[in-house]
Amino acid sequence: MTERPSDTHLLLIPSYNPGPKVYETVLAARLHWNPVWVVVDGSTDGTAEGLQALAQGDKGLRILQISRNRGKGAAIRLGLEQAHLAGYTHVLTMDSDGQHPAEEIPSFMATSMRNPGAMILGVPVFDIGAPPLRVQGRKISNWWANLETLGGGIGDSLFGFRVYPIAPLRQLMRTHRWMRRFDFDPEAVVRMSWMGIDLINVPASVRYFQTTEGGVSHFHYLRDNLLLTWMHIRLFFGFVGRLPLLVRRRHRHRPIR
Repeated sequence: MTERPSDTHLLLIPSYNPGPKVYETVLAARLHWNPVWVVVDGSTDGTAEGLQALAQGDKGLRILQISRNRGKGAAIRLGLEQAHLAGYTHVLTMDSDGQHPAEEIPSFMATSMRNPGAMILGVPVFDIGAPPLRVQGRKISNWWANLETLGGGIGDSLFGFRVYPIAPLRQLMRTHRWMRRFDFDPEAVVRMSWMGIDLINVPASVRYFQTTEGGVSHFHYLRDNLLLTWMHIRLFFGFVGRLPLLVRRRHRHRPIR
């Protein structure tokens, strides 16, 4: 396991009832990074206790707990506040279900260290087992996100494997009441783009596990698609109000020919 801890970049894993796959995820993450924090978001499947036991023998692993399920964004916000207090400047967020590539953690962190003012956004490279409805459906969210940022170049708005500078994201979450559940990833990247935060897209493999392989999904097609629809309605009206500013910013950054 990686024993030398970073004093700037933290790996943050929000976790809600992920089943045993979370232990593989955390151990793989620790193999490639130190420190790793897991925010247990009101889990009731026994993994909170298992993770605490795992952390007792590993100084590079810390477990934070929320008493009841409040959503991915709320879990990340707790981690951000604690990371800020501990002096960290960046977090890489990673899902707890084993879908994200732990082996890519060092390269994403290195890219962030070379570009500390930017977001490092994972762009998923799907395997053959990816659900076609999920793959096609995310194209709609990506289209809206790029419209709302005036063609901001967002490679994928929903993929949660990404590095954020803590300060602007923390400021954003303190001033907006939304972004607390499944809407966190797309709304965060759009609003941070509005703040003028640069982004760098980096391909990253993603794997969907079947239930027989220990895969657990909390995505609810109707509920979460309604949540995303309402989110994009909010963002579109916010985009209209910011359009003159975005146009001026785009003009200032237009490449010289």
